[in-house]
Amino acid sequence: MMIQRRSRPLAVACLLVASVTLAASGCAKSETSDNAGSDSGQGAQTAKSPDSSSGSGCSLRAYGAPKLDLKDAVVGFSQSEKEANPFRIAETRSIKDEAEKVGVRKLLTTNAQSQLSKQISDIQDMLSQGAQFLIVAPLNSDGLEPAFKAAAAKKVPVLTIDRKVNSTACKDYVAFLGSDFVEQGRRAADAMIKATGGKGKVAVLLGASGNNVTTDRTKGFVDRLEAQAPGLEIVAQQTGEFARDKGQQVMEQLIQSKPDITAVYAENDEMGLGAVTALKAAGKKPGKDIKIVSVDGTRNAVQALVDGEYNAVIESNPRFGPLAFATAQKFYSGEEIPENVIISDRAYDESNAKASLGGAF
Repeated sequence: MMIQRRSRPLAVACLLVASVTLAASGCAKSETSDNAGSDSGQGAQTAKSPDSSSGSGCSLRAYGAPKLDLKDAVVGFSQSEKEANPFRIAETRSIKDEAEKVGVRKLLTTNAQSQLSKQISDIQDMLSQGAQFLIVAPLNSDGLEPAFKAAAAKKVPVLTIDRKVNSTACKDYVAFLGSDFVEQGRRAADAMIKATGGKGKVAVLLGASGNNVTTDRTKGFVDRLEAQAPGLEIVAQQTGEFARDKGQQVMEQLIQSKPDITAVYAENDEMGLGAVTALKAAGKKPGKDIKIVSVDGTRNAVQALVDGEYNAVIESNPRFGPLAFATAQKFYSGEEIPENVIISDRAYDESNAKASLGGAF
């Protein structure tokens, strides 16, 4: 476990606003980025209008937690997956940077390394170290109940980001901050229809099982193709676990078992980039022979668009720090937080990729 002490008395972020500027985090061409702190003025995460938020509001009083000044607080952040994925690198960096900016007294950070049991124990350990507010990036939508119960027993509010949990809002957690994943799937389908002319055979590289991101991105994509492009046939759906090496392995297998594939929908960029590697090794031209659309908005994927090896990327912005701490400040000021705070995501294609590269993470 890594403990960071934050004492810089900078201004605490005010109320949750429609748009906040984030500390961006770029990535180099390898999975283990050495350029994670670049482009700090790029890539703002924007909350949609209040009409796009949903669920009943949760206030400090309704939650039953004590009032807290973040400058005098111990805040815990539970990351779900190893920071080899650019999304996780950018997400963790954003939380750390914003905690320092707002002057949080102490930030506790943990990484579950894709193990649910470890994420539960990580959260329990942070509570034992005096965490008074928790930001959690859940590994799965189910299974964190023991950790949430431990937090509730100590009246410690929990804010979830980037993946939803199948628990009760304003009881087990305050709110969810993140993207509309079904809409991401729909937008990916629209981009695929445009790239293919609405005809061909599509392979879907599924994300990890057990969380709403995979389920929703699949549903949005499949439903949209069925409604708008019956000529695009999904001939394979196989999990690549949101990992580049797994995406490459799955694509290598599909090249052999489904040689007539003309398009690939990858539910994150890392799997899509793995597919690019496999296709090139097989003598195929990704982006031309095989159309590729994925979700995230990493620097490498947008660069692949610039290079003509990709066809579209739907953003899923990981820079939650400012929005998370602004939401915490709003909560502690007594205001109600919607159950779901949905952010806006961009889309990249050949028309804007080069100009937008600096905003990718």
